[in-house]
Order: sequence, then C-alpha cells, then structure tokens
Amino acid sequence: MNADELRGHMDALLLSVLEGESLHGYAIIEELRERSGGELTVPTGTVYPALRRLESAGLLAGEWVTAGGRRRRTYRLTDAGRRALAGERSAWRSFTRTIGSVLDPLR
Repeated sequence: MNADELRGHMDALLLSVLEGESLHGYAIIEELRERSGGELTVPTGTVYPALRRLESAGLLAGEWVTAGGRRRRTYRLTDAGRRALAGERSAWRSFTRTIGSVLDPLR
C-alpha cells in the first residue's frame, strides 16, 4: 500500500496503534506493519512528523525514556486523543458503509 492510499487516514492509524500502550516511533511502525499483515510499510519520514503534529494538537503525550542505554521518545494517547479516535472510527464506519453501498450494491 502506498503513501497516497494512506493519505487522510494516518492520524486514525497512529491513534489506534497507541490506544493500548505507549510506544516509540519505530515500534509504532512495526505495529502498523504487523496489524496489517505486512501491507503497511510506512516510512519514518511520514510517521515522525505526524506524531509531532498529533502531540502539538494535544492528542498524544510524549516523553523521553531511556531503554538499553538509548533515549527514545514514547507516545501515548491523551483523553482528547481517545475522543478523536472514537470520532475517526465512527467516520470510518460511515465512509466504508457509503462506499460499500456504491461498489457492492447487491449486498
């Protein structure tokens, strides 16, 4: 899946991955790949700016942690991020229902 196909959905994907636990950037990328069965290979140049933007918007909280002698910035959902994720999920369900009714009218 290419970056153009993900446009407009990256925020929801990142919020969803961070719903259950705090993760650092590379772990987020790996989780996206794992959850998608290997279909999503998102470059760091896409993920890190999005994480910073979501943090600036108050949807994520980041903190520096040291693990194995390396400093890493980990991110977690804020309450505002949880509300935003709920809205993203609702919008996604509506979108897929609408597009599905056009693409597969006999279902």
